[in-house]
Parts: sequence; structure tokens; C-alpha cells
Amino acid sequence: MRTLTDHAVTGLAVLATVLVVAPLVAIFVYLVYKGASSLNLDFFTQIPKPVGESGGGMANAIGGSAMLLGLGSLIGVPIGIGGGIFLAEFGRGTKLANAVRFTADVLNGVPSIVMGIAAYSLVVVPQGHFSAFSGGVALGIMMIPTICRTTEEMLLMVPNAVREAALALGVPNWRSVLAITVKTASPGIITGCMLAFARVAGETAPLIFTAFGNAFWSSNLNQPIAALPLQIYVYAISPYEDWHRLAWAGALVLIVLIVLAVSLVRYVTSRGVLKGAS
Repeated sequence: MRTLTDHAVTGLAVLATVLVVAPLVAIFVYLVYKGASSLNLDFFTQIPKPVGESGGGMANAIGGSAMLLGLGSLIGVPIGIGGGIFLAEFGRGTKLANAVRFTADVLNGVPSIVMGIAAYSLVVVPQGHFSAFSGGVALGIMMIPTICRTTEEMLLMVPNAVREAALALGVPNWRSVLAITVKTASPGIITGCMLAFARVAGETAPLIFTAFGNAFWSSNLNQPIAALPLQIYVYAISPYEDWHRLAWAGALVLIVLIVLAVSLVRYVTSRGVLKGAS
């Protein structure tokens, strides 16, 4: 009876795993079917062509996404890690730390379009125009709560004996935190950063209110800029079949980039926090 129960529960676990993985596999296979035929050198090297002209690509959107994600990371990663360090090392039990933690948890559940409206009010309206900078700010704000809470949890997993040993040797507390505690938890902190990066990589709603999109090359932070999710959205709602094919190709490229980022997260996670500390 125990053997039968064990096999039954194992089968249910395998079935649950298949049900989780099946949608991702189905989506990826369908994207390959619809978008692979439109992938060519022009897709990665040319900007969109006007309606009625064949060819063209999303080179400007790919470059714009890289620029926006880089700017968002420059804003979100330092602030998020700094907030996590404060929560775990310097603010334990204080009212300020509880308020910061509660705010981060709330922001993690806020819809991305609300983040876009907030960035529109805070950056776009004072500037008087859309810009790549406002898009980077929106993505950076979205990254902060995920990185902050992940950093805190990873730092709390570091044994107190590590901190006590550093302090016993006369190392200042701030230096102990930066050089020993943070370094020990670095694999987990990097994992949190990559998860936040993967989350914002496919966001469209915040960029509609901030970066706005651009049909041409642009590297000016003070001007509207193209982004891969935005370009996919514009092409997908258009009535033109050529644009639909490019939208499928763009979606395929985007999901491949996200899968690669998540795979990198899994690789770092497999090392383990304590393994990285040993």
C-alpha cells in the first residue's frame, strides 16, 4: 500500500510539473512556427520600413530596449541593493525598516501600467515631452522592490557567526557588511537582479507613457526611443500582414532573450548562496 501511494503521489507531482511546463513549451513552439520565417539579417540590422514596402527590421527597437534596460538597471540595481542592505543590516526592527519593507511588498504587486502613469507624472510632465530617460526611470522603479526584498532575504541567510567573526577582528561594521556579508550573499543578490531584469524586459505599458516609441534610430536620452515590446505592440494591432509577421518575429526574439536571462538565473541559483560563500 505504501508503494502504491508513493507511485501515485510521484505521478501527481510529475503531472503537475508537465502542466506547468506545457504552456511555456506551447507558446515557444507557436512563436517559432509563426516568427522564425521572418528572422533574417535585415531584422537585426534595419529599421522599420514604411507601409507598403517589404523588408525592414527592428534593429532600432532592439538597440532601444538595450538602452532602456541598461538605464533602468543603473537606477534600480544600486537603490534596490542599498535598500535591502538597510533592511537586513542596519534597520532591523525599526519603524522605518518596516515601512520600507511594506512599501516594497506593495510595489511588487502594483500593475505596471500604474508605474508608467507615475513615471509620466513625475518625469514626462515636468520635461514636457516623452523621452528614453523617463522610460528608464519607469523600468528602474519597477526593478527596485524585487531587488530590495531579494537582497534582504539573501543577507538574512548569511550566518551571524560570519558577522561576529569580522567584528571580533576589529573590522568596522560598514566594511564588514560590504566586504564580507554582501560578498557571501552575492549569488542570491545577483539572482534577484536578474529576476527583476527579466520581469521588466517585456513590459510595454510603462513605455507607452514614457519612451513612447520611435520609428528611427535614436540614442538621445532626451528624445522618444523605440523598444522591442512597444514595436511588437504597434505591429500586432496594425491591419498589415507584413507587420504581423514582424511582430511574431519580435515576440520570438524577446522571449528567447527572457528565457536566456531566466536560464542564467537558474545557473546562479544552482550554485547556492552558501556554496558561493564557501
